[in-house]
Amino acid sequence: MSPEKTPAAPKPRLQRLAEALMVLALAGMVVAVFINVVLRYAFNTSIVSYEEISRLLFVWLVAIGAIVAAFEGSHLGFDLVTSRVGPVGRKVLFWLSQLLVVACMVLLLWGSWAQVQAGLSSFSTVLGYPLALGAAATLVLAVGLLLVAARDMRRGTPVERDAGALDIE
Repeated sequence: MSPEKTPAAPKPRLQRLAEALMVLALAGMVVAVFINVVLRYAFNTSIVSYEEISRLLFVWLVAIGAIVAAFEGSHLGFDLVTSRVGPVGRKVLFWLSQLLVVACMVLLLWGSWAQVQAGLSSFSTVLGYPLALGAAATLVLAVGLLLVAARDMRRGTPVERDAGALDIE
């Protein structure tokens, strides 16, 4: 007999929105790249704007995906050290890692903001959109990961992965 599974709690609305945006970005990339591949091999031509679109969608897909993965606690983990220390050592390492994450995200936020400001006056070659649109993805990434770090520090522990998550030992 299989053990009874408890139903998972519903995902927050913002997480569902982020996942929907990721699906749309991936679908847009697949369509743009597929059309360009067919055009290149069948007609020896391509639509140059599709390359810019797929590149921009990829940047946003990665940024939103990293935030969702951090929110779920499903980023790649390395517990070689933390599994071998006691509870006090584990807590110290948790706080140290969170402070390092916050420091890195503050630097990313600072640099991304400078890139967004610089990108407002420069434009993409083909479509002409402001390059700030691409740089804004890392700005959103930094803010999102700072919020996740703040949540984890408020709780005093990182979020636990889902029971159904793949755990390779």
